Amino acid sequence: MTAQPLLSVEDLTVSYGGQAPVVENVSFAVDGGAMTAVVGESGSGKTTSAMAVIGLLGPAGRVHSGSIRFKGKEISRATPAEWRGLRGAEIGLVPQDPNSSLNPLKTIGAAIEAGLAIHKYGDAASRRSRALELLAQVGIDDPARRYGQYPHELSGGMKQRVLIAAAVAPEPAVIIADEPTSALDVTVQKTILDLLDQMRAELGLGVILITHDLAVAGDRADEVVIIERGRVVEHGPAGPVLSEPSQEYSRRLLANAPSLTVADAYRRPPISTETILSVEGLTKRFGDFIAVDDISFTVAQGSTHALVGGSGSGKTTTGRAIAMFNQPTAGRITLDGVDLTSLEPRQKRALRGRVQMVYQNPYSSLDPKMRVGEIVGEPLRYLKGASKSSSIAAAHEYLARVSLDPAVFAQRSPAQLSGGQRQRVAIARALIAQPELVVLDEAVSALDVTVQAQILELLEDLQREFGLTYIFISHDLAVVRQISDTVSVFSRGHQVEVGATDTVFTRPRHSVTRELIDAIPGSVFRARQLGEFRV
Repeated sequence: MTAQPLLSVEDLTVSYGGQAPVVENVSFAVDGGAMTAVVGESGSGKTTSAMAVIGLLGPAGRVHSGSIRFKGKEISRATPAEWRGLRGAEIGLVPQDPNSSLNPLKTIGAAIEAGLAIHKYGDAASRRSRALELLAQVGIDDPARRYGQYPHELSGGMKQRVLIAAAVAPEPAVIIADEPTSALDVTVQKTILDLLDQMRAELGLGVILITHDLAVAGDRADEVVIIERGRVVEHGPAGPVLSEPSQEYSRRLLANAPSLTVADAYRRPPISTETILSVEGLTKRFGDFIAVDDISFTVAQGSTHALVGGSGSGKTTTGRAIAMFNQPTAGRITLDGVDLTSLEPRQKRALRGRVQMVYQNPYSSLDPKMRVGEIVGEPLRYLKGASKSSSIAAAHEYLARVSLDPAVFAQRSPAQLSGGQRQRVAIARALIAQPELVVLDEAVSALDVTVQAQILELLEDLQREFGLTYIFISHDLAVVRQISDTVSVFSRGHQVEVGATDTVFTRPRHSVTRELIDAIPGSVFRARQLGEFRV
């Protein structure tokens, strides 16, 4: 007789507001000490399925049919009081975004103790002791000091560890981890995933991992469930499902995952060998803090130069200096013979159209009160004095270039767009000024693999069409290997390695580079493909 799973979902169907189901007949399960990965694109229904499991669908969400069983007990029709007893104490949640999940007015210690207090775990002293113990357990340095700090004083990786500590504090049997590493650099991602692996081994936790990254699923999960448009299209042990997928959708997700396809990355020669950008001895201080120190590299016209490294390594500071948003403390930045660091504000404005920037979070960089056509056309009005009508006409042309039908999208607001559509708008806005150089700051980091692949293909097409030169800032080395010609590796404000991308990846000289490369997910997956790994 087969042992009963710790948590099982069978034929789950969910809808919102009386609309058509967004999840239909979804089934999966997880055992104690095991991990089940639920994989799919944005909007596929994976998070909705997970929220149903923990009773957090909200007032508009409704479970129409199906079964959710925890330790053999049906919970799909649990009352609010029953959910309060289950949620946190028995089934924990690690949300995707720690910045929106941690109360900025409460200390880290209070965040961890909140669940303990709700479930009446001991007195104040014992809850404090438990919080300090957990901070140490999740690898946060100096727990006593961190206990009294606020979220803004911690890095993204540290905040994610706090959320894990808060989730395991009441000692649940199952944890749902909803994209817990999607915006983290590869080394921090590996640390967080190692931590989850350690905890499920030591505590017997069952982990449901919601992710769009098949490389992560292939490396970490025991079972994989692939969801497309609210339906399960593939389900089974990770090895067979990912090594020999039977469905076209699964094969497409695999093909679009950069960390699984870097070996086949196409390296095109740059259109020119002439240097368009030269960075010499770049240093930037903020008070006593040195953000970047003595950075030097050159970039050939029409090529892509990547800046890679962990969070806080100086990548964005360097990119913003190149885009003329930061004035360096020392050093020179030369664009096609013009020293950008010696320009007056008026001169910088005149050159602003030659260097444009695409930001990590397009939603925060797009004015929510403006229509898309106005947003895209705005640089022409302010940089070149174009009329409103001519700028909007040009905006329509550039929306079409980034595969957004102007008849459909020009009148929409940013809130009416998907993440991938917003990023296309941001790219169109950057290109309409006809720049020579585009700085892309984590431009694809938060996108699912399919949309990410579309944006990367778009960037390459536009580069060939316009002869663009890119500075590509990323923590994802798999993407960097796919798109860049040359690369600088950053660590704590220093450039520790620079060279041709293929050379840096195949013959890394510095330990930081080797650490970053080793942290790229997909090694277990590739071993499975080669028949070197068995479940």
